[in-house]
Amino acid sequence: MTRLIFLGPPGAGKGTQAKLLAEVVNIPHISTGEILRSAVAAQTPLGQKAKAYMDKGELVPDELLLDLVRDRLSQADAQSGWILDGFPRNVSQAAFLDDLMQETHQTCTCVNLDVPDEVLVNRLLGRGRSDDTPEAIRTRLEVYRKETAPLIDFYGERSVLRVVDGDRSMAEVTNSLKQIVSEQQGQ
Repeated sequence: MTRLIFLGPPGAGKGTQAKLLAEVVNIPHISTGEILRSAVAAQTPLGQKAKAYMDKGELVPDELLLDLVRDRLSQADAQSGWILDGFPRNVSQAAFLDDLMQETHQTCTCVNLDVPDEVLVNRLLGRGRSDDTPEAIRTRLEVYRKETAPLIDFYGERSVLRVVDGDRSMAEVTNSLKQIVSEQQGQ
C-alpha cells in the first residue's frame, strides 16, 4: 500500500512529482490546499469553520487542519493509499499524523526531495512570478529550512525517511519515487 508524505523546499518539484506518481499508482494526491478547498466547496461543518478563517485572510489553525486531514484520509478513495503534499508543515502536525497512523494501523514513508538552494532559486526565478524575486525566494527557503528541518529529523528518527535527489531530470526523479513505491508495496 502506498502512503507517502512529500517534503521539499519550494521549487523542489513536490507537487509535480506527487501528481505524476498519484496517477501512476492510482491513488489521490492530497495537498492541504485541496483539502481546504474541497471541504469549503462541500460546505462540510469543518469546511465552514475553515472558510471563516480563510475569508479573514487568516491561517486555518492546526487543530482544524488536523481534523480536515483526518476526515480526508478516511474517505473511500484514500483507502488504497495516498500522497500528502504540503502536510505536515511542523513537528506538532507530524506528531498528529503519526498518532493517526498508529490509531488506524497504517504506516507511511516520508520522501524528502533534496535540491541545492542555487538550483531552487534558478527554478523559481524561471517561473516568472512577480513575487519570485531572489530575495523573496531566499527568505522562503530560510523559513522552509527553519520549519522543516525538524520534520526531516522527526521522520529520520522513525526510520521512515527516504531522501531523493531532486536535482535531476523529472523522469529520473519519478523513477526514484516509483522505486520507493515498489519497495513499499513489497512489504
